[in-house]
Amino acid sequence: MKWPWSRTNGEPGWLAMSLRPGEFSYVHGQHLAGGQSSIERCGTRSLGADLSGSERLAKEFHFERYRCSTLLAPGEYQLLLVDAPKVPPAELKTAIRWRVKDMIDYHLDDATIDVLDIPPESSGSARGHSMYAVAARNDLIESCIGRFQKAHIPLSVIDIPETAQRNIAALYETEGRGLALLYLGPDQGMLTITFRQELYLARRIEIGMDRVLAADGVARDELFQRLVLELQRTFDHFDRQFSYVSIARLMLAPEPRESGLAEYLGRNFEMPVEGLRLGEALKFGAQAPADAAIEWRLFHLLGASLRHESKVL
Repeated sequence: MKWPWSRTNGEPGWLAMSLRPGEFSYVHGQHLAGGQSSIERCGTRSLGADLSGSERLAKEFHFERYRCSTLLAPGEYQLLLVDAPKVPPAELKTAIRWRVKDMIDYHLDDATIDVLDIPPESSGSARGHSMYAVAARNDLIESCIGRFQKAHIPLSVIDIPETAQRNIAALYETEGRGLALLYLGPDQGMLTITFRQELYLARRIEIGMDRVLAADGVARDELFQRLVLELQRTFDHFDRQFSYVSIARLMLAPEPRESGLAEYLGRNFEMPVEGLRLGEALKFGAQAPADAAIEWRLFHLLGASLRHESKVL
């Protein structure tokens, strides 16, 4: 979701931010020549509950030099799978709006809608073509923009965690194969499956890292078994829907501390299961401390900072 006040020159890349009462988190990333990507700076700063202290941040960061983005939080939007309408590109968003009008619980006039394509099979088969529609209430979007304006930050893009996770997955794909990536946030998890740097599937899982790290023994094994079942059902569904996409491996996002999940999943899946090491795919600058806890906490901001302009979202 883009707005017309993007800056036209200045610092390269994207400054992805989370601005919530009491806290400001940020990641500045960019794509370098030769296909490599880098994280120039990242961290978290304290703010007042009323965003007091934002003027100090504006002076320190010189936000006007950056293309600035943020992420909607779970519960602030819906990601809806729809059949792609057979209309000219100029009419696509209007057609999608009518497709989703019965899938949202508020009036269509009160909705901001964007689209994310799922490319069809390249062989040109008659298989149906699907798209994701991202729907959010206008007043929520306006509130988000207003929060950044109050903090003197010229917001250019509002993104979603699913596409941020896609951006990271794209760094680890095997040519011609799909990649599954699982991230466990504090309260819930997200599984994405990407192929040719496109998002083909995104699913939220109601098991978070806080529960995993608080459990031990039998309780932790039960949580892990639930994850295995949820993942296997998703893989089975994906195989039926996209039989032409073969998943090369399942990767696990960084954890704040070792949970044992990678080892457990590795024993329960035939596909390779690997921990994702961001330092192998990204160059971290002097102002971007890289450790597992920071990478876990800022994971989706890291992905948002690696946005490609060619993507719809």
